[in-house]
Amino acid sequence: MAGDEVVDEAVEHRKGAPALYGGGVPGARRKPARAAPRQRRPDDEGRDGMRPDETAGRYLVASVPRARRGQTVAEVLAELAAHAHDCMDVVCVLDDDERLVGVLPLAGLFAMERDSRLADAIRPGFPKVHPTTDQERVASLALHHAISAIPVVDAKGKLLGVVPSAALMHILRREHVEDLHRFAGISREATLAREAIEAPPLRRLRHRLPWLLLGLAGSMLATLIMSRFEGALAIDPAIAFFVPGLVYLADAIGTQTEAVAVRGLSLSHARMRTIIGGEARTGVLIGLVMGGLTFPAVWLVFGSVHLAVAVAVALVVAGGIATTVGLLLPWLLGRLGSDPAYGSGPMSTIIQDLLTLLTYFVVVSLIVG
Repeated sequence: MAGDEVVDEAVEHRKGAPALYGGGVPGARRKPARAAPRQRRPDDEGRDGMRPDETAGRYLVASVPRARRGQTVAEVLAELAAHAHDCMDVVCVLDDDERLVGVLPLAGLFAMERDSRLADAIRPGFPKVHPTTDQERVASLALHHAISAIPVVDAKGKLLGVVPSAALMHILRREHVEDLHRFAGISREATLAREAIEAPPLRRLRHRLPWLLLGLAGSMLATLIMSRFEGALAIDPAIAFFVPGLVYLADAIGTQTEAVAVRGLSLSHARMRTIIGGEARTGVLIGLVMGGLTFPAVWLVFGSVHLAVAVAVALVVAGGIATTVGLLLPWLLGRLGSDPAYGSGPMSTIIQDLLTLLTYFVVVSLIVG
């Protein structure tokens, strides 16, 4: 897309390279040369699976407003009017060693008295990142702190530049597209996986088939579970009528949880125990509502209070299982160093279906006999 190319070109910068649009020379503006595509090498991914083009350094812009704590607002505004910068979202306040001590949003600068000093208004708790910080973490900090640019510093705290608002929008879009692929079970094999819909058929097959093969194995296991309860099915064949509905509802509840967890786990700053507890209770409440609506309908249609109780209890338990699996699986994969989005889609569906079937038939065996 043309828009993506513009953003890619605008944020193309590497640590140690000249600043964009004139190498940081005030007033100079020239279009940066676009680097030729580089062939991907096997060592392009680090141990944690993060590629170099998905770090803060990839989007760093060096030509930004810089000021000292002792300067007044009038002095800073005069410098801003006299020099051009590539990003004007924030003013970075430095000490004598060029270390970042705080930032001041440009809107806040204009609202201050002209004779006020920056030291009285800077935000020392402003978030900052390093060039190797993952791009998703950068976007998460921007959203959490409601800011439009994130400062980038080196190991000594010296300012290198900022990740501007245009780059943050680009990062959010890339992560969103990547998550959509993970929901479909598309693996993170290469950059072209982001545009998998346009990939050749064999490449699409290689991305999707592993997760579908896992689903095939899960379906065989589900068949085995049902065969173990052949005796209960022989006593009352109506037990089998509710299997599709239970599996569907468990999948639907789990999908809702996955949609929240797949990106919320990386953006939320709440404690994991709190998130799990809240989501598990939500699942049980959903199951209670579904079970309460199902119980009278099953009793009325099939004339069996035992079957109605079994279906209602299975729905309550399935609701709790679906939300717990939909949340814990992305979290567990994230803890193992994989993108949390891998926990969505086919993998969670298999686990939810198997646990729902097992729960249903165990409950049926205990209640119906």
